[in-house]
Amino acid sequence: MKPFPRAEISQQAIQHNLQRLKQIAPNSKVMAVVKANGYGHGLLNVANCLTTTEHRADGFGLARLEEALQLREGGVNAKLLLLEGCFRQSDLPLLVNHDIDTVVHHESQLVMLEQAELSSPVSVWLKIDSGMHRLGIGIDEFKSIYQRLASCSNVKKPINLMTHFACADEPDNPMTAKQIADFEATVAHLTGEQTLANSAATLFWPQSQADWIRPGIALYGVSPVTGDRGYQHQLIPAMELVSNLIAVREHKQGQPVGYGAYWTAPRDTRLGVVAIGYGDGYPRNAPEGTPVWVNGRRVPIVGRVSMDMLTVDLGPDATDVVGDNVQLWGKSLAVEEVAERIGTIAYELVTKLTPRVIVDLIE
Repeated sequence: MKPFPRAEISQQAIQHNLQRLKQIAPNSKVMAVVKANGYGHGLLNVANCLTTTEHRADGFGLARLEEALQLREGGVNAKLLLLEGCFRQSDLPLLVNHDIDTVVHHESQLVMLEQAELSSPVSVWLKIDSGMHRLGIGIDEFKSIYQRLASCSNVKKPINLMTHFACADEPDNPMTAKQIADFEATVAHLTGEQTLANSAATLFWPQSQADWIRPGIALYGVSPVTGDRGYQHQLIPAMELVSNLIAVREHKQGQPVGYGAYWTAPRDTRLGVVAIGYGDGYPRNAPEGTPVWVNGRRVPIVGRVSMDMLTVDLGPDATDVVGDNVQLWGKSLAVEEVAERIGTIAYELVTKLTPRVIVDLIE
């Protein structure tokens, strides 16, 4: 029996999804977003899948400098982009030494570049706030900030340009079209490469694909849109979260189970205990009825999720035994569905797994 719980990561699925995204955006380069430990799939696992001769991303997007350095130490030579930029002037020499691109989204980051003494200039992506209102230079400030970057000897020319969408995962929301129009009007006639499209925009707003797309969740076979599924876009889920039954027992009608004893059996049945819980990152607030997959069928969670275990109703005629595999999500049970049942998003489920979960790359 393999150790459990474990997240089995399919190399073939990740590579398939990259190729599928290239088909969807054939004129764009791909900045594969691997922040948050490769969306829970393992940072180096994902990077190694996407740096082969046949399956090669053009670059990788990261949230933290430490993530970028880990990729460089792991032998990844592709373009790396810090999506939130640098926070300390002392980090700028590391960008030079390790050939890492950085986003500038705030004047303070520009000031650091203006004041730094660097051996060579840094490649910069100027982020424009086109309506997300989280990070980015406002359109009214853009011209002056751009001119200062253009005058800064520590900045490579041309300056690259980017933005981020607030509602791209709502295909009927007109806000994305307005953001695209405002971005294009702001950067008209400027050179430098451009990137606008995250996963949702890549799938639903082809006019935003530009020089680079920045797929995150779609790269892992998951749809960014509520109610949608990755397979509807010919994407394959890369993660199967699996564990095992560690107990199977008879359970009488009217008997409770778990903390708080708030669930009681409406019939005589057989219960199974699965070795996974909130200590592994499976949400404690998963409600009664949230499905898991056991021996080719869905069975519901009953009672509260504990730190190390959860309980499922196998049914009165169940023949499952201790040691049988249980899939919490994966190819047989879409993570998007599990997230909807719990009241969250698939992004949170795949990225919040704790170090107790063994992440295992398989072919």
